Amino acid sequence: MASLRVSLPLLLLLMIVGAFGTEWSVKYNQQKICALKGSTVFMNGTFTHPGGQTVTEVFWVMDPDQNPSWPDMSKNADYSGRVEYLTDEWKHFSLNLNNVMKKDEHQYCVRIKTDQEKQKYLGRPGVTLTVTELHVETPGEVTEGETADLTCKTTCSLTDPTFIWYKNGHPLTTKTINNNQLHLQTVSSEDAGSYSCAVRGYQHLHSTAQNLRVRYPPKNVSVSIRPSGEIMEGSSVTLTCSSDANPPVKNYTWIKGSTSVGEGKTYSIPNIRSEDSGEYTCQSRNDHGERRSAAVQLNVLYPPKNVSVSISPSGEIVEGSSVTLTCSSDANPPAKNYTWFKEGGTSPVGSGQNYSIISITADHTGLYCCVAQNEHGAQRTAGVPVSLKGYPVILYVAVGVGLCFIFLVFLTVVLWRSRRKKQDENMDQPIYANEGEKDHSPPLEDKSSVYANVVAFKKQH
Repeated sequence: MASLRVSLPLLLLLMIVGAFGTEWSVKYNQQKICALKGSTVFMNGTFTHPGGQTVTEVFWVMDPDQNPSWPDMSKNADYSGRVEYLTDEWKHFSLNLNNVMKKDEHQYCVRIKTDQEKQKYLGRPGVTLTVTELHVETPGEVTEGETADLTCKTTCSLTDPTFIWYKNGHPLTTKTINNNQLHLQTVSSEDAGSYSCAVRGYQHLHSTAQNLRVRYPPKNVSVSIRPSGEIMEGSSVTLTCSSDANPPVKNYTWIKGSTSVGEGKTYSIPNIRSEDSGEYTCQSRNDHGERRSAAVQLNVLYPPKNVSVSISPSGEIVEGSSVTLTCSSDANPPAKNYTWFKEGGTSPVGSGQNYSIISITADHTGLYCCVAQNEHGAQRTAGVPVSLKGYPVILYVAVGVGLCFIFLVFLTVVLWRSRRKKQDENMDQPIYANEGEKDHSPPLEDKSSVYANVVAFKKQH
């Protein structure tokens, strides 16, 4: 085995180098840092210095080429309370810079002083800091059914960021996120809104929100009726069509049954008639499609009209036979009270839609009339003669008509008072019919019989 021989001069040289030969050096762990505005930046590294010296001060200098005196940045008023230095015995150093701003974009170098006044060192090139903000890019506007990609952008590359997305300020957890991109596979109207992004660990540093607009055809089409409640013949009624669409609906078509009856957002019937009753729908249209509302029912109420009497059997009536008088009318709701009168009498001779005379005699001959009544009014017929074969009949037309007319006046006054009271209680609230559901008007109140109305009227007078 060969022996290792070292001359004395060489040994002394090695000892001197070990004691005094260490040179100045600074090594930064990162020399380029991209940081979010408002975040905290950590710069660190290690250094060496010649032996036989003791480090007395370690601080940081900003842009040394522009500041030849290399001042301590912590003494700068702009950094007061935002700077923290750390150094240990193993020659590690670091700088914590809080709440970084755009104006903090500089080069930062560490400066080291020892107990020997002339032994100072500046480690450069130092760490270059770039400050960025998050910015969302959206397509701006898309059509329902298309795909859309939203991108969270920065002006420099962050270190291993995890992006978080927000819609209208709430985190999105069910959408596809690829790196800094939010992917919407099939856009719907519900995807419209305000989007922002952030980086995990700095969720409080949201980007400025950007809007995504979605174009879609009309939906949620509905019809409202004003005034609400009962619709009386002769009153004014307005139907209004509402819908959700982007762009807004520009064409409204009103359809009764299967026939187009009008255009525009509202459809007014100033003097509604019974023939206006029926089902109405509104069809809304924009550039991307059309949709029709559910049908709403207009039920026009009116008192009896076209009241008439028929006799069965027809033709000549033989004494001892039976005859039936039938009263018919057009009314909504249908007439529920029919009252029969015979000329010369002081009170009704019968009630109900049919009035039958069994085993007719000469005493039954004369003029008969019928008064039909519902909740909204009454109407009488003209006198209808009932005569027997072979018997002359004196027709007291004026008496018969007058008796029916007097009774009709009683009914009219009573019904007028009842209807005024009901109208005062009715609140003017619209009725809505949405897609998929139909309007059902409230049931009419059940009125007392015609006789009770007449009695009440007489007692009041």
